[in-house]
Amino acid sequence: MNEGQRRIALLLEYDGTAFAGSQWQPNARTVQAVLEDALSEFTGERSDTGNRIAFAGRTDSGVHASGQVAGLCTATQHSPATCRDALNHFLPEDVVVRAAAEVAASFDPRRDAVARRYRYRVEDGRERSPLTRGQVWRVERPLDVAAMAEAIALLPRTDWDWAAFGGPVPDGYPTVRRLLDARVERCGSHTLSVEVEATGFLPHQVRRMIGALERVGSGRLDPSGFAALVDGAPASAGPAAPPQGLTLVEVRYPPSTLEWGMTI
Repeated sequence: MNEGQRRIALLLEYDGTAFAGSQWQPNARTVQAVLEDALSEFTGERSDTGNRIAFAGRTDSGVHASGQVAGLCTATQHSPATCRDALNHFLPEDVVVRAAAEVAASFDPRRDAVARRYRYRVEDGRERSPLTRGQVWRVERPLDVAAMAEAIALLPRTDWDWAAFGGPVPDGYPTVRRLLDARVERCGSHTLSVEVEATGFLPHQVRRMIGALERVGSGRLDPSGFAALVDGAPASAGPAAPPQGLTLVEVRYPPSTLEWGMTI
């Protein structure tokens, strides 16, 4: 961080439908790109490859967030609340800054995080709904939620190699994570929710977990077979669930690292 700059953390909510993902990509609309454009409109500062806005976690094309965390460096002396409001003035309607807070210069939204929580929503056994098509995975037949809950309860809650549920990663990429919480609940006559929290997730890990859970719910895989997938070869757990049902809902940090105060 350059002299005279401050570190500001942002709490972001976005609809991922029209984004090619969270991270900047050439010739693609991303959350990072529109946020950096808004920052430039507000302060006149331009991010470059050496000073990009950093995110707590990557989200794929079509994946949403209600609790994504970003960190930026800026020389503006405006209060965090003013930064929040000004950025929202320039941001498109499918992304908003819910809160902003000043943090230590060393704050890293990804490395400092101790846990991330995702929610995945499925609609089962009903006709398709145009109103929810961008927010859920629609499955035609009713799913056995009890079997799915039994299956997810069998997953290890210790440090574990999750490569079987992850997508392809570079050689030497660490694949050990700790699953902190995982649950399946029916939250409506035709709606169910899967929530998972871990110290971190591999690329596509959550969606591959959901894809395998759907096979349990539809009777094509039993709970013990689901649990055994975790010990398989890298990327062997089967196809990933579609992205639109997935939302990053929370990123947690050690106490006193980040305090949001008022949110919108």
